[in-house]
Amino acid sequence: MSRFWNRQVHDLQPYIPGEQPRMTNLVKLNTNESPYGPSPRALEAMKASVTDDLRLYPDPTALALRTAIAEQEGVPVECVFTGNGSDEVLAHAFRALFRDDAPVLFSDVTYGFYPIYCQMFGLDYRTIPLRDDFTIAPDDYDGPAGGVIIANPNANTGISLPLPAIEGLLKRFNAQTVIIDEAYVDFGGTSAVALTQRYPNLLIVRTFSKSSGLAGLRVGYAIGSAELVEGLTRVKDSFNSYPLSRPAQAGAEASIRDTEWLEQTTTRIIATRERTVAALRERGMTVLPSTANFILAHHPSCPADTLFTGLRERAIIVRHQGGSPRISDWLRITIGTDEEMDALLAALDDLLPR
Repeated sequence: MSRFWNRQVHDLQPYIPGEQPRMTNLVKLNTNESPYGPSPRALEAMKASVTDDLRLYPDPTALALRTAIAEQEGVPVECVFTGNGSDEVLAHAFRALFRDDAPVLFSDVTYGFYPIYCQMFGLDYRTIPLRDDFTIAPDDYDGPAGGVIIANPNANTGISLPLPAIEGLLKRFNAQTVIIDEAYVDFGGTSAVALTQRYPNLLIVRTFSKSSGLAGLRVGYAIGSAELVEGLTRVKDSFNSYPLSRPAQAGAEASIRDTEWLEQTTTRIIATRERTVAALRERGMTVLPSTANFILAHHPSCPADTLFTGLRERAIIVRHQGGSPRISDWLRITIGTDEEMDALLAALDDLLPR
């Protein structure tokens, strides 16, 4: 606590990012990063961008990157917004697009930044409980709302909501902004981008940090009506007009154009995920059906904190969401390489009761 903090900072409970330990021979399965790294074309583009031009500010509109995204997604370029990771894009969206005359609605198990953004921007919120099987119940989203946000696939569970359910929410909350956070959609979910051309209240938020293997570059984007994008841009230009460096713009543009590489790597991760899910279930674990690059797993007789500690002692790091009551006895496990998942399974064979 500091006597120089203002009241808002004093009351904040900041998001706790996934651990980035400095350990040798580590199997890192805790922050949903790609195990395969970025597209070679992205690496070459970033290297080529490191010239004397770095003395100049980057394009504040990221037009080349936005154009590449627009072409890939089949939307007008004025419907694309970019930012310093999807976290920044989401923060701008909460600030620009959610009303403060009613609570923002999101599920009780979801991305941990959502309640923090509400607190930071003075927004009330109401959490909607997931069903007992951890699926989202769209019919429970009702009543006054300053906006709605849904991670799809859902953060921490990996479960997807079908497009008809999303369209139902868009119709029900046609006077409010509905944000669909698609950070993990490339691993088996169905994108709602096509709906943005029919519903002006829909904003899709995406990231280059997961399927594109560019978590260290910090690039995210949003797709929505030109009206929503203009609101985001007004907030961005009141905060930081140059959020993306020249190398970031170049690398992200090359990455999104390398569709063959993206398909190859996501296909590998999906195959490893399904093999791992089957192996964990054979070991008596309950695993939720995931369309993300992670799985949520639970063992009925071996507590999650025991498994977490035991794995860590074997230099395998997973995520234990101990602060979230609904999933306090579950482990979130990032899908790594086949070799990394084999190491996880071997460690669990030592730890689980026989």
